[in-house]
Amino acid sequence: MKAEILNIGDEILLGQIANTNAMFISRSLVKAGVVLRWITVVGDSKEEILQSLKTAFRRADVVIITGGLGPTHDDVTKYAVSEYFGSPIVFNPELYGKLIKRFEERGLKMPEVSRNQAEVPAKARILPNPLGTAPGLHFEESGKHCFVLPGVPAEMRRIVEDSIVPFFLKHTGGARSCLRYKTLRTTGIFESRLMEMLGDVREIEQFAKLAFLPHTAGVDLRLTVMSRSHEDCRQRLERAEALVRNKVNRYIFGEDDDTLEERVAALLFKQKRTIAAAESCTGGLLSHKLTNVPGSSNYFLGSVIAYSNEVKMNVLGVSSQTLEQFGAVSESTAKEMAEGVRNRLGADFGLSTTGIAGPGGGTPEKPVGLVYIGFSDGTAIAAKKFIFTNDRLANKERSSAAALDYLRRHLLKII
Repeated sequence: MKAEILNIGDEILLGQIANTNAMFISRSLVKAGVVLRWITVVGDSKEEILQSLKTAFRRADVVIITGGLGPTHDDVTKYAVSEYFGSPIVFNPELYGKLIKRFEERGLKMPEVSRNQAEVPAKARILPNPLGTAPGLHFEESGKHCFVLPGVPAEMRRIVEDSIVPFFLKHTGGARSCLRYKTLRTTGIFESRLMEMLGDVREIEQFAKLAFLPHTAGVDLRLTVMSRSHEDCRQRLERAEALVRNKVNRYIFGEDDDTLEERVAALLFKQKRTIAAAESCTGGLLSHKLTNVPGSSNYFLGSVIAYSNEVKMNVLGVSSQTLEQFGAVSESTAKEMAEGVRNRLGADFGLSTTGIAGPGGGTPEKPVGLVYIGFSDGTAIAAKKFIFTNDRLANKERSSAAALDYLRRHLLKII
């Protein structure tokens, strides 16, 4: 069963908002055994929506529409699908009663314009929307399905979870088919090097399709399996994963939605160790990531944002001789920053970042993107050199990821 998503809204076409609805729906369809093949974005035009619907139903069995169900003049989706399915719009007293009650519960008088939220195409099955005023709609014609959902993300998600996924699992064979994927998340290695280490991917792809998904802090490896048997899906996915891990496991920090900071936090929790950070080029981003995890006060003691040389010297104890001889961006400074913050905050580990984030400030000897990550554990002090890009924000992200990965490797003893 092939599906298409139609996202309605000029704001998406203009780049004013990200299309997060399509991401959520596509992941949900996987759970239901429905294969997404197309995503189309359409403006707030009845004629364009109608044309896109015609195209979608020529090639897809399922069409899911989001957006354009509100009460204002530019919300035209309901009228477009009504025309497409030849279904007159009728007033629904039950929906109207629920609308009035919703406004009363909030101590508000319902605006007259909201009355049209109780007007729906006669052929549509109503999909409850417990979080908003616009109901979802479900049309079925010639064995094909069209779901029309609000564009508000929270409302859309609730209807998908409560109505659409259960519908497919129950009625269209989703429970008897299998589309599964697993994402292995890597960091500290470039896409080309990862490809080189994996070798001939045909060995892996005899079991699962492999995709490389690079991002600022690393590369995700997505394995996808389609089968009519859940057991076959499971076995093939396990075999493919084993082949990947056998070659690049040291770079894999987690799976699917895992974040690097979550995996580092899990190790710190397990080993009952504490960390303190000294940050220069990352400006607090590393500390932000370390505190993203609930319960982080158990392992994170604090940080020093040592942007100036004076703070490096007066707070962290970096020697003036080190700064004069090697500079703020150097292996020696990174080491002294890490040791200084560990000592001053009484942590098991000290982690530091110092570098040239850019876009200016670089020299031939020390180019933009040059970063040193320092590490101290009370018995050894070390630092590692990196050269990233000339993009300031990307350098901050990559430096933070490199520092977290440095700590992860130490905790796992794979340095």
